[in-house]
Amino acid sequence: MRLGGKAAYAAAITDPKQLKIAHEWAEAENLPMRLIGSGSNIIWRDEGFNGLLLINKIEHFDIYEQDEENVYLTVGSGENWDTVVARSVEHGLTGIEALSLIPGTAGATPIQNVGAYGQEIADTLLIVEAYDSKTKEFVTLPVMDCDFGYRTSRFKTTDNGRFFITSITLHLHKGNPQPPFYHALQRYFETHGIIRFTPQAIRDAVVRIRRSKLPDPAVFANNGSFFANPIVSESEFVQLSADYSDIPHWPADKHRIKLSAAWLIEQAGFKDLHDAETGMATWHSQPLVLINEGAKSTADLLAFKKKIVDAVKAKFHIELVQEPELLPSSEQATYRSATDALLPVL
Repeated sequence: MRLGGKAAYAAAITDPKQLKIAHEWAEAENLPMRLIGSGSNIIWRDEGFNGLLLINKIEHFDIYEQDEENVYLTVGSGENWDTVVARSVEHGLTGIEALSLIPGTAGATPIQNVGAYGQEIADTLLIVEAYDSKTKEFVTLPVMDCDFGYRTSRFKTTDNGRFFITSITLHLHKGNPQPPFYHALQRYFETHGIIRFTPQAIRDAVVRIRRSKLPDPAVFANNGSFFANPIVSESEFVQLSADYSDIPHWPADKHRIKLSAAWLIEQAGFKDLHDAETGMATWHSQPLVLINEGAKSTADLLAFKKKIVDAVKAKFHIELVQEPELLPSSEQATYRSATDALLPVL
């Protein structure tokens, strides 16, 4: 969003061993520490981060073929995620092709269980390797220990800030994905007369759809989808559909329904809205995306967000939840100043 204050200290991490050194220094100085990738899913508070900010540059890409069908892909957490997807598709692998063009690094994908167009990282993730700041050891976490849910995981909730992910291993497959596909993809294939569904065909479709709907963050300051699609009970959905028969919806899990946050925002009057008071706007073709057109502070962004949340709640009795993480957390704000500390060379 190009907003927020500065970090007191920053360093690039290219080797997992450097995490332990950095953590020991931060602890000795009584400072919080965060590891980030590209920062595409972070909102920084105006007061900045009075701690040690580590930028993830851990890169490697290793493919292990088990047999003619199963392939295991291990990538460094600092790898650009879309490059990882592109390289997997070049090898004829299926499993993550629908997650194309999602900004950020590979290590960020498990944190909120990144998903799009019918796929999510939990579908293919096998293990997460990380540095555990609690035990001060490097650990390997199997997928069943990640507590994945819709756009969430233990890394985002109960253990937020505890694990510094160094690599992820995915279980992918050789061959072609099989229909039925996510409705937007299905419409694209039907419109363009595509009948051969290869990983490359899926990736090409997703890239074209996303580019037609979403702004390039290098040009327009944004965090991508700002709100998660809300999930309601069947009884709540029955009440909503009685008043709004055209409300877009999909089955989420047993007895729960997923709604379109974009549709709710549009119906609440925020389609292509440009707010002079805060300098914020919603993207013309996707109201889920908030754009910084002239905001001067994170406070402006949060004020605009509140306008949307309040309007949707007043109209539908649904409270939208933002996806980007707001940092620093309230706990980190209690740490002392680091004015006289010296950061060791990593």
